[in-house]
Amino acid sequence: MGNTPAGNGGNGGNGGAGGLLYGDGGAGGTGGTGGVGSLVPGGNGGNGGNGGNAKLIGDGGNGGNGGNGGFGTTFGTGGGGGKGGSGGSLVGVDGTSGKAGM
Repeated sequence: MGNTPAGNGGNGGNGGAGGLLYGDGGAGGTGGTGGVGSLVPGGNGGNGGNGGNAKLIGDGGNGGNGGNGGFGTTFGTGGGGGKGGSGGSLVGVDGTSGKAGM
């Protein structure tokens, strides 16, 4: 096994785009949690998905949050957390951009 870390969490999916005229972008998914490390480092958390873009009228979706790093047990170190996704942008005339994930 060596010092191979535990598996990383998967990335969150991206939010869907808003509808043709009215419609908010979907929120990005949360990143998966990193695997727990036993004698090896814990896995890194997955990255959050990006928020979907709004169309003419609507709000951009919020970016998903990054997943938590896996715990390190028995000499293993914990994994790093994932990055938050970016918020969706407004393409049209009325609405707001989404917030980035943490």
